[in-house]
Amino acid sequence: MKTYSMKASEIDKEWLVIDATGIALGRLATRVATFLRGKHKPTFQPNLDMGDNVIVINANDVKLTGMKLDKKVYLRHTGWMGGQKATPMRTMMEKYPDRVVTKAVWGMMPKTRLGRRQMTHLRVYGGTEHPHSAQQPKTVELA
Repeated sequence: MKTYSMKASEIDKEWLVIDATGIALGRLATRVATFLRGKHKPTFQPNLDMGDNVIVINANDVKLTGMKLDKKVYLRHTGWMGGQKATPMRTMMEKYPDRVVTKAVWGMMPKTRLGRRQMTHLRVYGGTEHPHSAQQPKTVELA
């Protein structure tokens, strides 16, 4: 018997909504990365984009454990000499809570072309409203 390989036309994608209120950032990121990759499906194949579209709401209410608000620093570089910029997590949570969740999820995705394509299926919003009601997303409860 030969091993069956799914075709891209046979993949069915869903829209999922995850409420991040009170969930630890790392636990939220691992679950979202699992949904984005499609590892929760029994037909998972690592070489295909089988994941679902994920909407994360209430990103500003995510739980941060330990001293992360004061000690964690996000680094970036402008490309110029001496252009390294550091932003504390407290500032990022006040200004851009969606970027904090997005960066945490990206840390758990594969750093390949497929991983970058799967990250485009993630939408993160700081509040409770999102503009994707037309897709009729299903609510996922994370315990």
